[in-house]
Amino acid sequence: MKSYTLGLYEKAMPGELSWKEKLTAAKEAGFDFVEISIDETDVKINRIYMPKEERLDLLKQMYEVGLPIRSMCVSALTKYSLGNEDPAVSGRGLEIIEKAIELADDLGVRMVMIPGYDVYYEPSTAETRRRFEQNLKRVAEIAAAYGVLVELETMENNFMNTVWKAMYYVKQIDSVYLGIYPDSGNLKNAAAALGNDEAQDLQSGRGHISSLHLKETIPGRFREIPYGEGHVDFEKVIRAAWEIGVKKYVTEFWYKGSETWRDDLSDANVRMRKILDRM
Repeated sequence: MKSYTLGLYEKAMPGELSWKEKLTAAKEAGFDFVEISIDETDVKINRIYMPKEERLDLLKQMYEVGLPIRSMCVSALTKYSLGNEDPAVSGRGLEIIEKAIELADDLGVRMVMIPGYDVYYEPSTAETRRRFEQNLKRVAEIAAAYGVLVELETMENNFMNTVWKAMYYVKQIDSVYLGIYPDSGNLKNAAAALGNDEAQDLQSGRGHISSLHLKETIPGRFREIPYGEGHVDFEKVIRAAWEIGVKKYVTEFWYKGSETWRDDLSDANVRMRKILDRM
């Protein structure tokens, strides 16, 4: 029995690879599973309308390679935010997440992550927060019907940049199918800005955190910082997560055209397993 599983974010690999190639690359680098992306581009959103034949073929590829897709990042809800005051936009967001949960159910994906934004491209107001909570309750109901977990990711803005803030909505909705999927880099930047401790904040979600994104950051920058060049104390944050029962982790970084991207996958795997194997 594995004491933990370590996954790889799909966008750490070249986008032009086939699914079989991505799964094979992740396996060869030593990962246990892949996290699929449903971002705000039309190409990625169209995945939620994948025909049944394609879904079956993807399942077959997982079994042939010997590596599954076990988590899903639905960052499309950044653009189609659940709190948007335009019913057409928030309604589109609800459609996307419902179809994404349906796809997750078909593919055997256990957990669907959504960004912790009421809105992103528009100002946050009392009304957007009210709409977010109302629509989040609907999302939890859909997740319950399928038996798939939906998890809120801690983000970079003040609306939900800590586990403590995410816990407000988890408690309000009060569903076993709604939890939190923190981002280590975002938590560290929030801790640096707010003067608190990311490990203590993480532990405020005890019993409601399924997974942890392992991402590097520096103050004021939240993406595309190579491991080891930022200020995230991965041993500290992993230990804090481990102590509250988190056993599922995903390395989150991006392919930016490097010819040595396969080495980057292996390096990330080795770096994080060195810490996890000491837990």
